[in-house]
Amino acid sequence: MVIKWIQKLRLKKGILHKQLGISQDRKIPISLLNKIISAESGDIITNPTKLGNRKIKVTRVLEKRANLAKNLKNIKN
Repeated sequence: MVIKWIQKLRLKKGILHKQLGISQDRKIPISLLNKIISAESGDIITNPTKLGNRKIKVTRVLEKRANLAKNLKNIKN
C-alpha cells in the first residue's frame, strides 16, 4: 500500500516562485536552491542564475521551502 503523504500537506503552490521572482512556467535552478540552503538565515545572497531577483534575503522559511523543493525534485515516479 502506497501512502500519499505529500498530497496531505497543505502546500502553498507557487509561493517559492513568487518569493524568488521566477515565473510559474520556469523551473527553479538547482544551483539557486543549493545556494539558499547553504546560506545562513539573515544573509543576503546574489542569484547565480539569470532568472528572478538578483539579491535574495535568506530567511528560515525560505530555507525550508528551498530544501523541500530540492527533495521533491529528487522523487522518482
